[in-house]
Amino acid sequence: MRAIEIRDLSFAYEGSERLALDGVNLDVERGEFVVIAGPSGCGKSTLIKAINGLIPSFYGGSYKGEVRIEGHNPAKEQPHELFKVVGTVFQEPDTQLLTFSVERELAFPLENSGVSRTEMKELVEDALNRFGLSPLRHRSPSELSGGEQQRVAIAAALISKPSVLLLDEPTSSLDPRAAVEVLSVVHELNRSGMTVVISEHRLSLLLPFAHKLVVMNQGRIVDQGPPSEVILRMANRELVEVPDAVAAYLGLKELGIRFDRVPMDAHQFLDEVRPSTALMR
Repeated sequence: MRAIEIRDLSFAYEGSERLALDGVNLDVERGEFVVIAGPSGCGKSTLIKAINGLIPSFYGGSYKGEVRIEGHNPAKEQPHELFKVVGTVFQEPDTQLLTFSVERELAFPLENSGVSRTEMKELVEDALNRFGLSPLRHRSPSELSGGEQQRVAIAAALISKPSVLLLDEPTSSLDPRAAVEVLSVVHELNRSGMTVVISEHRLSLLLPFAHKLVVMNQGRIVDQGPPSEVILRMANRELVEVPDAVAAYLGLKELGIRFDRVPMDAHQFLDEVRPSTALMR
C-alpha cells in the first residue's frame, strides 16, 4: 500500500467555475519526501487540503476523483478520524496555535480525541523532549519566535504519531535562519521514516533531500519525478524557483564543464566544481 494515492482528482470551490484542481494524479510511497511547487494560485494548498480531508469536509464545491491516504478515504471520513493517520502544518503558525502554553497546545488535540489523561501526559512529554520544547513548555505560543511557533505546530500535528506529515508553505512567514531550522526538523522526521509532503517555494532548502519534485500550474501537475531531472526541465519555464546552484551548473555546462550530478545546493555545487575546475588547470 502506498502512503498516498490520488486518481483523477478535480475540485472547484463553491461559487467558482474555475477548477482549483484539474485531473490530478499522484502517488506517494511510504517514507518519501515529496515537494510540491508552482506559482501562487496553482493549486498547491488546495491539494494539501484534499489529502487531509478538509476538502470536501470543510470547503464545499464540486469534487470528483479519489484520494487514499494509508488506505483511508478522506472524502468520506472526518478530519478528526484521520488524526492518527495524518498531521498538517499550515503557513501561519499563529493561526494554528490556540491555547496559552506550549504544553496545553500539545494536549489540546489529544483532549479533543478522547485520549486518557495518562496517555496524554506521556505523549505530551515525549513531544516536548523530541522537538526540544521542554524549556518552552509554560510559555505562551504568542510569545515565541516564528521558528519556535512552527516547531510547536509540527509537534502538535504529530502528537498522535501519524505516519504522514503534510506542510503547506511552512516557511512563508519565517526569516531564512528560522526556515532552515524548521526544515531541518522536517528532514530529520523523514529520515526516521515519516512520509512528508510539503508545498514550498524555497526549493534550494528542500531539493537536496527530496525524493520527488511535483510542479503544478493552473490546478494541474505539469511535471513530477526526481528533483534533479524535473528542475532542469523547469529551468526556463518560470514556474518554480531555480536554486542558484542549478543556475550556476547550467552556466558552467554551457562553457563545457561537466559535472557528475546536478547540484541542488551550494554544498553539492562545491563538491562538484572542485574536481571539474582542477581538470581544467
